[in-house]
Amino acid sequence: MLYIQRKKVIKPLTLFAFALMIYSATRSQKVELYQLDHEGKPYYFGITLGANIARFQIEQHPRFLQYDSVLEILPLNSPGFGLGLNATAKLTNRFEARFNPQLMFTDRSITYKLKYKDPIDGFEPTKKIESVIFTFPFQIKFNSDRIGNFRVYMLGGAFTQIDLAANARARRAEDLVKLESSDYGVEIGMGFNFYFPSFILSPEIKVSNGLRNLHSRDVNLKYSNVLDRIQSRMIVFSIHLEG
Repeated sequence: MLYIQRKKVIKPLTLFAFALMIYSATRSQKVELYQLDHEGKPYYFGITLGANIARFQIEQHPRFLQYDSVLEILPLNSPGFGLGLNATAKLTNRFEARFNPQLMFTDRSITYKLKYKDPIDGFEPTKKIESVIFTFPFQIKFNSDRIGNFRVYMLGGAFTQIDLAANARARRAEDLVKLESSDYGVEIGMGFNFYFPSFILSPEIKVSNGLRNLHSRDVNLKYSNVLDRIQSRMIVFSIHLEG
């Protein structure tokens, strides 16, 4: 489901980027060029405002069929938001390195379909796992040629992150799936630079895939013992304001 949504989001953005490039090319001779000294800066800084769509990628435990109380497990997409800082260093005329630590607020939910009605949760309980994530992404950016006051870039990199809400969840683990507090993974994305007289506005979209198994399986928890692997998945929409 997340793969299909990702294709639906990225394809329109690609068409939008081409349209903007064509528009900028036709306007480049008529408008004033801003931030002409920016390409010569060895480094620069900015702030990040973002929104995200997060979910879990799950694998059922090999003994899932033996637990006849749970018939189906469905991870759900959930919205969130974040804010952070970014520092970018120039490597070559095309490549830049960026460090973009962020504090992200999100929750990820799992819906279970039960064979027998739970006196509290009913037949289809949804377990919401709230997270406050401090993430540390390091990325390499590949920049296109500048066309007027517009430029496209691609990025790829890796991240590590810590869930600051993990201890709070542990105190009520009887109602939740237990997760590890740390994670790491890879990400890829694209963005656009719009140059203005005093700043650069950079909308961006990226896809982050966690590589670690976050699940701390507990055989005594009926919502945990049917699961084997849990990995994080996230689509992040960001606005960078850079100088």
